[in-house]
Amino acid sequence: MEGSMLEAPSSPAAPIFVVQLHDARRLHYDVRLEVDGVLKSWAVPRGPSLDPTVKRLAVPTSDHDLEYATYEGVHAGAKYGSGAVIVWDAGVYTNLTRDKQRRLVEPAEAIARGHLKFALRGVKLNGTWAFTRTERDWLLVKVRDDAADPLLDLTETEPQSVLSGLTIEQMAASRPST
Repeated sequence: MEGSMLEAPSSPAAPIFVVQLHDARRLHYDVRLEVDGVLKSWAVPRGPSLDPTVKRLAVPTSDHDLEYATYEGVHAGAKYGSGAVIVWDAGVYTNLTRDKQRRLVEPAEAIARGHLKFALRGVKLNGTWAFTRTERDWLLVKVRDDAADPLLDLTETEPQSVLSGLTIEQMAASRPST
């Protein structure tokens, strides 16, 4: 695996999130949330949408080490799949998941129950989101709030990395596969 891992953007007050654009077998966005010392991860093929009426497929993937939050580069047959990777967005999140008695549900328990609601504070993504498990799949949905914008597609207007400034195509071209 060739690439760079910069210092992880960790905060003692809030867990981190990262969205990595990964050109593996298919181009997809990996949405990762820090939970219990690892990055819980979902592959979101079409990327996050700011439109609350859009439900995006989110496929759970393996947990990643926290250090992976700042990885950019090109893997060839590596542990986490081949292809170019950029950090499309990063920041911190706040867990907003509540049970029926309005008590806060810890993220790991919320994931096990099949619903995690959280607020992102990132470079590109802000506002409230939810991962929800259906009978067959997980979905990522933007919650209606001030950050919702059905007319804005950040995956189109903001394709570059928040760390290097490179697009996924530039990353693939700049680093030889190993």
